[in-house]
Amino acid sequence: MTGDLAGVGIRILDPRLPGWGFPRWGSAAAAGLDLHACLDAALVLAPQGPPALIPAGFCVLIRDPGWCGLVFPRSGRGHREGLVLGNGTGVIDADYEGPLLVSAWNRTASEPVRIEPGERIAQLVFTRIARPELTLLDGAEEPASGRGAGGFGSSGR
Repeated sequence: MTGDLAGVGIRILDPRLPGWGFPRWGSAAAAGLDLHACLDAALVLAPQGPPALIPAGFCVLIRDPGWCGLVFPRSGRGHREGLVLGNGTGVIDADYEGPLLVSAWNRTASEPVRIEPGERIAQLVFTRIARPELTLLDGAEEPASGRGAGGFGSSGR
């Protein structure tokens, strides 16, 4: 694993992004880089409907295999309005250099979610990656710790 991430390249694909304030973090201590909806018109997500792929308007070039990017929903919109990611969490591998797309989904049962062009809809967090050496073991042995024998939820409530 490498050390600190010295720099990440950003290739702007949508010329409106700088006018919307990209790239920026929401505060001086924010972990997530704001991702904007690069739409030409408002998009309405129906309750429990299919997710939509929304362009973020740029490519990110991490290029260091000791790092990756994770795309998360924005907390407030997810909690208040039900705007979450259709894939749970997006993973941007260090060698992916294509356009970023946000899979947006409306998890609510009754209210549509409206997304305007330029609106902040998700966040990108950079994190280190651990790639341990994997050891293949013979057979299906009982866990040495005794945990896991009962399956999912085996430790109780």
